[in-house]
Amino acid sequence: MRVRYSARTDTGKRREINQDAYGSAEIGQGTLLVVCDGMGGHLAGEVASKLAVDTILSTFKPGDDPAAGLSHAFSAANQRVYDEGRGSMGTTAVAVFFWHNTLYIANVGDSRAYLVREGQIRQLTHDHSLIGDQVAAGLITAEEARNSTIRNIITRAIGHLAHVEVDLFREPLLPGDTIVLSTDGMHGLLSDEEIAAIASMHPLDVAAHRLVEEANARGGPDNITVVIAQVDGLEPTVSESATSTIKDASPTTGQPPTLKPLSRVGLALATLVLVLLISVGVFGLVTNRPTTPPLLSSPTIATTETPTQAMTPSPAATP
Repeated sequence: MRVRYSARTDTGKRREINQDAYGSAEIGQGTLLVVCDGMGGHLAGEVASKLAVDTILSTFKPGDDPAAGLSHAFSAANQRVYDEGRGSMGTTAVAVFFWHNTLYIANVGDSRAYLVREGQIRQLTHDHSLIGDQVAAGLITAEEARNSTIRNIITRAIGHLAHVEVDLFREPLLPGDTIVLSTDGMHGLLSDEEIAAIASMHPLDVAAHRLVEEANARGGPDNITVVIAQVDGLEPTVSESATSTIKDASPTTGQPPTLKPLSRVGLALATLVLVLLISVGVFGLVTNRPTTPPLLSSPTIATTETPTQAMTPSPAATP
């Protein structure tokens, strides 16, 4: 599977330091992308996000189950950040792993993963935030959530507690699919439709730059990080190979099937059967034919004829 990606991060217009972090790694035949949004006191959020990204990248092992590998990597990151800050710092985290035509997703907090397919966008993750719970419950709309004063209050984070619950998802991929990872500094200001339009209309580098710049143009109140990736091609699968074999083996509609030549054994058996059939036919003809006596001994059919009588001449008349 061929995957290209590009990333961009920015401090924004109102923050002094950038507490976001992102990273990538090629692991085996897969691609791992991670985005984190740190929180805490001065420098604490920056440390937390960097620790989480580094730990996820170094700990993740796909094995037989990439989803389980992501869960283990997130748990390791949580433990490391918690040990470092003892609950005084934390970070959101979202990661995706491209593996054998499938996207594996893990997230904690309100950083998001989107799928953009043929111009349509769908959020793949769930926000672990107070405002996200209200949107999920149908109490407010997504547009109202963008303008809420409590939208930055999250309910789950890496490193806040000794243990963390990780959301895991899996999504089949198609050629041309675009994946967008972002912190709320971007998706908190742009609508899903705007994100889809920018991601679909521009090359990856340009799209990442445009998303960050658009967030800054709307005030840039928070750090902004965007990682955008595109699937250029998929791996051939076993099912596809089986399907193509079946298609090749099936006769085309309206055309007679192609006969395969007999093997030597098949030819010998066919010849033997033919000889037996001929022998049986000849034997039947001989036994069922009526017996005709020889021509010399056949009785002669006499034709009845009336014997010819001698005509006695009448005596001549006496004068």
